[in-house]
Amino acid sequence: MQITSEELNDLQLAKNILENPGLAAKITNVIGTPIEKGFALLPDKWAEVVSDATRKALETALDIALLTLDKNGRGRPQNVLHKLAVVASGGTGGAFGLPGLIVELPVSTGIMLRSIADIARGEGEQLKSPEAKLACIEVFALGGRSSGDNASESGYYAVRTALATAVSEAAEFLAERGLVREGAPAIARLISQLAERFGVTVSEKAAAQAVPAIGAAGGALINLLFIDHFQDMARGHFIVRRLERKYDRAAVRAAYITLPDK
Repeated sequence: MQITSEELNDLQLAKNILENPGLAAKITNVIGTPIEKGFALLPDKWAEVVSDATRKALETALDIALLTLDKNGRGRPQNVLHKLAVVASGGTGGAFGLPGLIVELPVSTGIMLRSIADIARGEGEQLKSPEAKLACIEVFALGGRSSGDNASESGYYAVRTALATAVSEAAEFLAERGLVREGAPAIARLISQLAERFGVTVSEKAAAQAVPAIGAAGGALINLLFIDHFQDMARGHFIVRRLERKYDRAAVRAAYITLPDK
């Protein structure tokens, strides 16, 4: 089968989203201050705090994915409701500065995962399968460059390729062992690789909230940009996966690569 013109338009939309995430730029535009100034204001041990909060948030999200994603109802994605919930969480966390991130991030990440799952369902994902559950978690790695990236390695398919082995091993483990994940090397490797990329985006969020006068209102606004970013990433990701289920994956990837960057 040949990809239809309508599906190519969908794929072009997905590429436009996935190759131009720009969360830091959006934050800078909204708060009117270069995000680099926020990084300079963070305390000495901020990287350790962000790393711990990121890992805890992803572990919480994985628990949610394994236990509840296939039990949610169907229908239109409730993007607005999820945004309101994350905004409320961000307002509470923003009032307490960086220490509030430790408590707030797992909550907002869990809410975002629900939203990601809604978007996945809308694109035909069957969330009873471990692969689909992990595809939802995988969204948190999109739009965040790891320390090992270079200009040619930061694209959407490069990220998926980098995560492919860890995702496959984790899916195989979950299919065989079910919900048991404590001490599982396959799950630990996946969390570690996701955390490296998700932590970049979390660091940008933390830096923005470190800017003076951001406070609770600013924390809510930053969280709105935060969830909007990952809703966009989910939309692009699951458009691509919908087409990959219908056509040969290599054909979809080849079509994606040949589409213009916009």
